[in-house]
Amino acid sequence: MTKPAAKSYKTYREPIAIVGIGCRLPGSSNSPHAFFEFLKSKNSAIREIPEDRWSIDSFYDTEPGVTGKATSKWGGFIDDVYGFDPSFFDISPREVESMDPQQACLLQVVYQAMQDGGVTMEQATRAVTGVFVGITTSDFRSLRETEQMAPTADIYAGTGTTLCIAANRISHRFNLRGPSMAIDTACSSSMVAVDLACRNIDDGTCDMAIACGAQLNASPATFAVFANSNMLSPTGRISTFDASANGYVRGEGFGAVVLKPLSRALADGDDIYALIRATLVNQDGRTQTLTSPSQEAQMDMLTRLCATAGVDPAHVGYVECHGTGTPTGDPIEAGAVGRVFAKERRLEPLMIGSVKPNVGHLESAAGITGLIKGAMIAKTGLVPPNVNFASPNPKIPFDALNIEVPLDVRELPEIDGKKLVVVNSFGFGGTNACAMLEAWRPAALPAEVQAKPLRAEAKSMARPASKAVGRARKPAALAA
Repeated sequence: MTKPAAKSYKTYREPIAIVGIGCRLPGSSNSPHAFFEFLKSKNSAIREIPEDRWSIDSFYDTEPGVTGKATSKWGGFIDDVYGFDPSFFDISPREVESMDPQQACLLQVVYQAMQDGGVTMEQATRAVTGVFVGITTSDFRSLRETEQMAPTADIYAGTGTTLCIAANRISHRFNLRGPSMAIDTACSSSMVAVDLACRNIDDGTCDMAIACGAQLNASPATFAVFANSNMLSPTGRISTFDASANGYVRGEGFGAVVLKPLSRALADGDDIYALIRATLVNQDGRTQTLTSPSQEAQMDMLTRLCATAGVDPAHVGYVECHGTGTPTGDPIEAGAVGRVFAKERRLEPLMIGSVKPNVGHLESAAGITGLIKGAMIAKTGLVPPNVNFASPNPKIPFDALNIEVPLDVRELPEIDGKKLVVVNSFGFGGTNACAMLEAWRPAALPAEVQAKPLRAEAKSMARPASKAVGRARKPAALAA
């Protein structure tokens, strides 16, 4: 029998540069630098459900399975989600009343990312700029539907709560004419959005792309669903890779990254956070149950990621894991990561960690949150410590896998002249996504990357951010 030919993998024509970041994350982390300082300080933003969301007394019960109630009363929340200046984004006060706050928050972080990346309105319009948003749910729409039937809904209800508009509104506001789409693969949604953004840049469809993630927890109903599925921690702690891991805590937040091919970023004189060497998406296939993860699929994806990036797996310095703190998921992921990147390496143990103990599991925004953390690690050369890690999970053979969880700020190792970070993300339906990041060093510029002609200077974007003068209308208060 003829042996099948060895697989070859298509690499990007040139690395993709992360040139701008915007975020609104738990812990008042409203910039990538504030977020990274929050992580380095071993902080956790997990807290009890704030009063402006819903009543803990009405929707919490310590007894599992109680109809309409959840065994979790904790989460990672951002502040003032209904505060918004519609005039700044050319939206009428009447329209914003029917607009999902997720759309407003996305506009804000995209504006922030473009400002951070020095992208002007004229540049964004002249370039073919794509928008790719990972988003899965609209609690706002569910709440509005319970307080007013469709026949009495106003004319803005459709555009205000349809998930595709979360991307399309960004394109409309900033006059961006590349592909514009919402992506739903559950908790890997925003990392799949990053993958699609990079591929559209690589194949020439886009000159530039904005990849985003959105998650807002405004209703107790989804809490009850996940709690009754035994996914949420009854103690309100995510203890990734720890012996006490008993589930995750839901979080919320928003993130956006501006992506350009490296040559364009150099021509524009951009400050580069990190380079994306490769991204990859795959599926678990037929596992024991629909939501059961597959270690084999994870290992295949990570192995292919390294082959696509042209990277020796042993040269990766840190892996930002999905790391939800579930008894089943953590050992499977740690095993996959260790076997691909660390088991055979003759170096210090591979550092692995997860941002989720700090901010909660942001579900459709989880991937972009991990990517922002990974980009800041590549930018600063520092790896933040993991919180809630005290006693290693006995189901994870840390020594045999040659992996470790950092407990203090550590340096990202340089191996074979490179500093590499991998970001992992999984969806509970089996869609997995990952990215290989490399720290940017101008001296290491690949010979084949030639800077394209510099663009003419353009006007500054819009006007400086102003104080909110209007508010999105919060749905009728939930029962107290």
